[in-house]
Amino acid sequence: MPETHIYKKTPDCRIHLDIHKAPTSESPAPAIFWIHGGALIGGSRDRNEDDTARYTNRGYTVFSIDYRLAPETKLPDIISDVQNALTWVRERGPEVAGIDPDRVATIGHSAGGYLALMTGTFPRPPKALVSFYGYGDLVGSWYSKPDPFYCRQPMVTEKDARKNFSGPPVTRPNERPGGGQFYLYCRQQGIWPNEVGGRDPETDPGFFAPYCPEQNVSDTYPPTMLLHGTDDTDVPYDLSVRMAAALKAGKIEHQLVTIQDGGHGFERGNGQADPDAITTACDGVIDFLDAHV
Repeated sequence: MPETHIYKKTPDCRIHLDIHKAPTSESPAPAIFWIHGGALIGGSRDRNEDDTARYTNRGYTVFSIDYRLAPETKLPDIISDVQNALTWVRERGPEVAGIDPDRVATIGHSAGGYLALMTGTFPRPPKALVSFYGYGDLVGSWYSKPDPFYCRQPMVTEKDARKNFSGPPVTRPNERPGGGQFYLYCRQQGIWPNEVGGRDPETDPGFFAPYCPEQNVSDTYPPTMLLHGTDDTDVPYDLSVRMAAALKAGKIEHQLVTIQDGGHGFERGNGQADPDAITTACDGVIDFLDAHV
């Protein structure tokens, strides 16, 4: 079982992380700072045991974090939570988990992949980043215009979308049900950036600029691995292609791993993930982490 800690207290909630320790590892151990997906609206720090074991069995201690969720909490405070969690890992991790604070990599999936890319813009970034089907841009037409794929699904009314989303801050989706409906409504209306950021990207694009990793690649940005399926209907494959181009322009070491015909989560047309594709991708991630962390 993971070891749970509170890494941040706000007036409204306590925010937790779980530590999954490697069964055997060098001391001090390298660490993975793992960030969940869910469109910044849902998801939680809970980890699939098999997925976690891929890393812990190779000697990595995994820190899996919660953060306050949108739309009750807006983008600046979400990023602040991630920064605070990474600071906690570096400051407390050596004591409570025996890690090396100078050997921390960030991994995230989907919105967690976006947040992983954002950690590369922090004043003290991790040693390496891995983004599974993440994105470096928040305000392109893919998120700020009605999405054709989601508009083919039954339309969600504003009333149904918002009925559970007017309370205090939350860090886990079971604290207020209906996240899927709210996300579907945002994609159908093209208002996800508005709801998550609290600003309109058409009238206030400058607000979003610091929160778009694609626009903020500096010479301190860490080596980065991007993994993305070509048939992703949630986060377009082109988002990782563009992020790779920004990294190349900044002369940052990077890899773009393309999963041919892969959807979001590397699913195929039958809705099932391809186990061979996942195994190959994860083996490549381990090699990448071993080289840089």
